[in-house]
Amino acid sequence: MKIGVFDSGIGGTTVLAEIKKLLPNEEYRYIADSKNCPYGEKSDQELERIVTKNVDELKNWGAKIIVIACNTATTRCIDYLRQKYPELTFIGTEPAIKLATNTDAKSILVLATPGTIASERTKSLLEENQKPGQKITLLACPGLADTIEKCYQDDHTPIRDKLAELLTNAPKSPDIIVLGCTHYSLIKDEIQTLFPSSKLIDGNLGVAHRVEAKLHQP
Repeated sequence: MKIGVFDSGIGGTTVLAEIKKLLPNEEYRYIADSKNCPYGEKSDQELERIVTKNVDELKNWGAKIIVIACNTATTRCIDYLRQKYPELTFIGTEPAIKLATNTDAKSILVLATPGTIASERTKSLLEENQKPGQKITLLACPGLADTIEKCYQDDHTPIRDKLAELLTNAPKSPDIIVLGCTHYSLIKDEIQTLFPSSKLIDGNLGVAHRVEAKLHQP
């Protein structure tokens, strides 16, 4: 089976890696759309144009399943893409809020792009899953994905500086931190250093399991 994956750069490689662990024998094509990074600061109209171009490329390659390895593109565009391409199967990536709330955690911090934080899907995830007594803090991180994209392969100092700037007003020791952008999964070590007692989670393994389930549907 040909499986296409796209993201606004290198972040989605963390999703692709999890899918390949479960499904090593499939054929993959990955689009790292670095020139349009970050997606989280694009208008809806602009983002729809960008993701349409990526989907067309993967469809022309022969993909039957397309993974949107980007929380922003998923929360804001997956319904649009499913209507535009009913012949394709789309699997999205969204903040692992449900996974975080299905624990005994009392304090949960969600880190994501401004676009993901502001999306209706994120609002729905909170409304559907937040348990009584749980405090969930949403923290938009403008510029972080772009900084990771530019600096990950080289000196991480700008990444650490950006994190320190953005996390100034974050809860000091949340029980769980949800990494609501696939780029953030690349810098788990840096985030863990700032929050040594917090558990970090992302939605990557869940995406891989959904791909596996779709592939094995009769």
